[in-house]
Amino acid sequence: MDSKSKEQFVHSVFENIAPKYDMMNDLLSFRRHKAWRKFTMKKMAVQEGATAIDLCCGTCDWTIAMARESRTGTMIGLDFSANMLEFGQRKVNEIGLNQQITLVQGNAMALPYEDNQFDYATIGFALRNVPDLKQVLREMQRVVKPGGKVVCLELSKPTWQPFKSIYYFYFRKVLPMLGKLFAKRYEQYKWLPDSLVHFPDMNQLAEIYREVGLKQVSVYPLTFGIAALHIGTKGSDRP
Repeated sequence: MDSKSKEQFVHSVFENIAPKYDMMNDLLSFRRHKAWRKFTMKKMAVQEGATAIDLCCGTCDWTIAMARESRTGTMIGLDFSANMLEFGQRKVNEIGLNQQITLVQGNAMALPYEDNQFDYATIGFALRNVPDLKQVLREMQRVVKPGGKVVCLELSKPTWQPFKSIYYFYFRKVLPMLGKLFAKRYEQYKWLPDSLVHFPDMNQLAEIYREVGLKQVSVYPLTFGIAALHIGTKGSDRP
């Protein structure tokens, strides 16, 4: 699948699964995604007034978490799926954070923002879905301020046996069937394990972070390596 075809397919996947996205995340990860995000927020240590752009923000759980920690800082949630943003906007409105959070339909490959705008650029469970992950990381690095953080929370590849075999059986065989049963979407949830096949493992992704120029790269494996958190810092613009 070429980059354009992948982009179109992924867009259709998320447009289709938007209504059941939150429920299925809880079901398929056994609610571990909430613990992973909580750990991530602790490592990020968002200060009052900090600003952020949350790429591929989906239904905005991470965007909202950062807004609450920042209290006054502007948060941008960006996604290419109008349906996902619609559900995210409902949450933002219900919580009363619509003065602090702005949702934007856009492309993570070409962010519509000038350089050095944000304290954080984040992407959660979506880097494996983009056409060119290096380009997305470069864009994230571009729009954060010197000293700003580029943060990726993503599924990864466990290496410890026998857990590895059990995990891959669940991910490849059971997960798509759960998608069919609960969300009436088989092909869309079959895409999730397929999307991980060619995605770099946590150490390879850390090297890519360094390759695009990020400094002080930290990697945290989560739940036996099912997921991983990567945090890199943008260096000074000065030579």
